[in-house]
Order: sequence, then structure tokens, then C-alpha cells
Amino acid sequence: MIHLPNDDNTCGWYQALPPTPMKPQLIGEVSTDYVVLGAGFAGLAMARRLAEHSPYARILLIDAQRIGQGASGRNSGFVIDLPHKFALEHPNPEHKQKLLSLNRSAISQLSKLVKQYSIDCQWSAVGKYQGAVGSRGEAYLDHFEHLMKDLGEPFEHVDGAELAKVLGTNYYSRAIYTPGGYLMQPAALVRGLGESLPENIEVFENSPIRRLYKENGHWVLQGDHGVVKTPELLLGTSIFTREFGYLKNRLLPVMTFASWTRPLTDEEMQRYGGQLNWGLTPADHAGTTLRMTADRRILIRNTYKHVPKYGASVSDRVKQQIQNDHRQVFLARYPELEDVPFTHTWGGVYAISRNFTNFFGQLDDGVYASACDNGVGAAWGTISGTLLADLVAGESSSALKDIQQVTGMPSLNPPEPFLGMGVKSRIQLAKWQSRSEL
Repeated sequence: MIHLPNDDNTCGWYQALPPTPMKPQLIGEVSTDYVVLGAGFAGLAMARRLAEHSPYARILLIDAQRIGQGASGRNSGFVIDLPHKFALEHPNPEHKQKLLSLNRSAISQLSKLVKQYSIDCQWSAVGKYQGAVGSRGEAYLDHFEHLMKDLGEPFEHVDGAELAKVLGTNYYSRAIYTPGGYLMQPAALVRGLGESLPENIEVFENSPIRRLYKENGHWVLQGDHGVVKTPELLLGTSIFTREFGYLKNRLLPVMTFASWTRPLTDEEMQRYGGQLNWGLTPADHAGTTLRMTADRRILIRNTYKHVPKYGASVSDRVKQQIQNDHRQVFLARYPELEDVPFTHTWGGVYAISRNFTNFFGQLDDGVYASACDNGVGAAWGTISGTLLADLVAGESSSALKDIQQVTGMPSLNPPEPFLGMGVKSRIQLAKWQSRSEL
């Protein structure tokens, strides 16, 4: 049995968008040249690139939900050029430079698409802050500075007083600013990418695939109301790749949670006193991500949960407790805005691996995947999806060689119940250790 996405319907990014007509559902029996499963950043990039290589091929892009409702539309709205915190510690400088180049290629690609199709998604090249609250966070910042010097990348020190002018709060002791990151409205960007696909791509929404099997040399995807047969299948399914029998016991499903306010009024903006359109990630990775959006919303993101049943693993009671915790974090930073309510609290599931390794390549005869973004989905999904289509099309490039060299096989996980016990214990320990940075 295939377990499907079970996302809540309270994602603020998606709910802030105007409604659009739904794409068709998969109905009847269809034969096609390519199927791309999953319409997040990776799947959208796969489909677009396949269409560029084969403009007369029939390409189907299928998603179990609406485009923008899944994990790609639920992140904090960062497109990060730098390797992730753990990847920054890789001992091989060439490895890190390849990751940096791949991420920047994704940013360039997305920038061109946003401009070409006038995608209204608050796309902005404003960089990002990495902030510390106290001594623990400052120790992480010192380590980050060392890694940045080794990488040869530019950064700026921002002291507490200067940082407060940006953030509208003196809660943070200092930060490091890096200029290469972008901010955006993730659900708007994903939906805009879905609306601007080439004509030979057929999109099916709300079309979950319940079964996958091979018959007479073709892959058969069984949905609720239709069947698709294809010789070539590309999986942009992230954590759900394991539901189709691949990378089983190698991917960990983790959910993070966010809450945000309604847009601040003019009077509330005066009380706030900071700037618009910035993003801060925590120096201590288990701390709090903080954003002020271009449309005046303050977003709080923290809390990690191991979710073996995806969204079904989180009860309404747990969601309410998470919102209460977010509220305390918000008030610690902005007590002068205690009368400003949260309007949405939501979670998003992503895949991580124990050895922090991304999978990229062929899984089976005619089956390819990019899976396990380890929490850097916007940039990595875009570039890995693009290059996976190149691989399928037989197109070589230096970027394809780079991504093949920096990816590998996620390590095996311990069996349940030991896995669940270990992950939960690790998350609780990290939360306790990082409590001063929340």
C-alpha cells in the first residue's frame, strides 16, 4: 500500500494566494513517452527540461495534490546558494565548491524563469542573516565564519545594534550576513512555475498514484480513476520515493513547522520599527528561523518531528501546542506586538539521510530519481531535477558530472522501533541543548 501526502490545509503561503482553476485529474488509460511524478521544485524542473530536449514528446506531470500545496510550497522562502551547514564541513574543498556552483546555477535558472514569465512571488536578492542569541549561538557563528573563510566566500559581521535596526528586535546578540541568498513566496513560485510549463507537458493535479508495477516493458502507474503506461519514469517524490519501493529504509521523514501573522498595519509597523523583506536562519541549527515578508508578515519556524506516517503523525493537539510554542518565541522577540495574532500554523515534510547524502540517478530500468534534499529543497530540487532530465536525455555537461560526484547512496537506517526511538531522542536532545537559542 502506498501512503500518500497528508498535508494540512493551513499553509499560510498557499492560503494567501488567490484561487486558480484546478488542472485535470488523471482519468482513463493513457500512454506517454515520459511521466514525472511529483510537481515540486524537482518535478517541475524535470518536466521543463525534458520538454526542452524533446519538444514533440508527450510528457505527463502528475501530483497527488494541487501544485504548491506540498513540501515545496511550505518552506520558509529561502533559496540558499551556500552548501548546507553540514555540507560546509565536508573535508574536500572541491566538493563544497561544486555544491556552491550547483546551487548558484539553480538560482540563476529560477531568476530567469521568474523574469521571463513575470511570476509574482516576492523574488528578491537580499541575502540572509545567520543569527545568534547567546554564547551557544555565537560559538556556532565563530565556526561558521571559519568555514566561510575556508570557502573563500564573502560575509559581513553584523553587531546586535545594527541587526536590531533590520529585525525590529534586540533579541539577537549578533549575526553574519551572506549576500548570495534569495527570498521568495514559495507557494507562489511553485505555482507560477507550474503555470508556465511548455505546451507538450500535460499536468494532472489531485491524482494520487496508488500502485506502481512493470508490464510488457512499460511502467504502469495506477491511480484512483486512471492508469498511465510509460517507458520512462522520473520521480520527484522526495520522501515518498520510498513508498514506491525505492530507497526504503534510507530516508527519514521529518516535519518542521511554521506560524505567521497577518500583514502588519501601518501603526503596527511603527511599533515594530524594523525593515521589510529579510530572512534569518539560526546559527544553532535547532534554533528558530525568522522572517519578515515583503507583505509585512512575521514568520516563526522551529520544531522538528519524526513523522513516519507523514501528516497523519501529527494530531490537532500537537499542532496547537506547536502554535503555542511559536507564540512564546514571537513574544520574546516582539512583545510590543502581543496584540497581533497568528493566522496560520502549518507543517511540511522533507527527507533527510543519516549520512547527509543526496540520491541522484537511476533506480531501476527506466526509473530515475532525485531524492533527499536534506532540507535545501528550492535550489537543490531545481538543479537536480534539471540535471536528472539531462541524464535521461543522454546530454552530458560539467554540471551533470559535478552532481554525480557530490551525490551518493543514503545510508541504511536501523529497523523500527529503534529508528523512531533514536530519532525522537535525538530531536529532544537537540531541542534541550538549543533551548537558549529558541
